[in-house]
Amino acid sequence: MIQNVIKLESVDVYQQKHLVLSNVSLNINKGEFAYLIGSTGSGKSSLLKVLYADLHIEQGSGWVAGYDLKAIKDKDVPYLRRKLGIVFQDFQLLTDRTVEQNLQFVLKATGWKDEKAMQSRILESLDNVGMRTKLKKYTHELSGGEQQRIVIARALLNHPEIILADEPTGNLDPEISAEILALLKKISESGTSVLMATHDYHIINKFPQRIIKCQDGKVIDNAVLSL
Repeated sequence: MIQNVIKLESVDVYQQKHLVLSNVSLNINKGEFAYLIGSTGSGKSSLLKVLYADLHIEQGSGWVAGYDLKAIKDKDVPYLRRKLGIVFQDFQLLTDRTVEQNLQFVLKATGWKDEKAMQSRILESLDNVGMRTKLKKYTHELSGGEQQRIVIARALLNHPEIILADEPTGNLDPEISAEILALLKKISESGTSVLMATHDYHIINKFPQRIIKCQDGKVIDNAVLSL
């Protein structure tokens, strides 16, 4: 049985009463990897905000990780976000803390209390991204590629059903970008879906996957990349 992690039906996406995308219908299944592309201002970030309930659905219907986006209450949004791993271009790491302290901060913020369980989960997440040896390092001591791996480890802490990655390779050189992409692909193959917004067409050509494109106020599924 195919399991939808994301399902949008006839959704209109608004930013401050301005219609950004209209009549969006989209399904993403468990373990699927897809790119989200489109020019600046085309609605990519707005679409991601709908998926993590930062923008409310006015028209149409949507479900993410089992949550009804149209009916979700503010108090339930943090519970939805525990089922999502969100990766941004700017790492948003606490630079005055170690890798371990950064990950502990997230676990405590999402309701974890057992110190032993937290430590085990932190090490598991770091193992997943090849960063266990950086546990006691301060994040400012790490390279850009290492920091992005820590961000992905942070996104994996609560065993998310999907990772939403907004330009995760935007500040990285091509070689490191390819490493991050390979890591995200590996994560999707283990059953966690990945939706990655990107401008990096070189990466898309190197690692071809399903393409979802925001263009002229619409979302085009299975789009063809035109260089």
